[in-house]
Amino acid sequence: MISLNKAQIIGNVTRDPELRTIPSGQSVTNFGVATNRRYKNAAGEMVDEVQFHEVVAWGKLAEIITQIFRKGSKIYVDGRLQTRSWEAQDGSKRQRTEIVMENFVPLTPKGASPETEIAADAPASSPQAEPTQAPTKPKRGKKEQETGEIDLDEIPF
Repeated sequence: MISLNKAQIIGNVTRDPELRTIPSGQSVTNFGVATNRRYKNAAGEMVDEVQFHEVVAWGKLAEIITQIFRKGSKIYVDGRLQTRSWEAQDGSKRQRTEIVMENFVPLTPKGASPETEIAADAPASSPQAEPTQAPTKPKRGKKEQETGEIDLDEIPF
């Protein structure tokens, strides 16, 4: 039987990644990512809902994460869900579900501060938000203008 354990999120880093080395010598880092969801409730009001996710990265990936990301950075995380259980010092049972990172994509532009990225994500009604320009139409290739077809050689990727 086939099974799938996959988690993909895009959000903002909630705290600076903390790099540690476990007794075996392997590097590990933990950090949080917040994702937002906006929807209309039954009364027709816009509701913003935030979910917080714990992320863990191992090995060389952990070292790279601590160099690139800071609190507020936008990130795409791809990984698998893992739940750990342990007994706390007070004797209570604890449980944590986290995303074990396998891949990532930094989404904060290079050289931009995370604060700038957060302000850009603010809703239009926010006093921090800046007006955005209307998207421009992509330029059409000569063949597309003449025939209405897209020339695959003109696609940049």
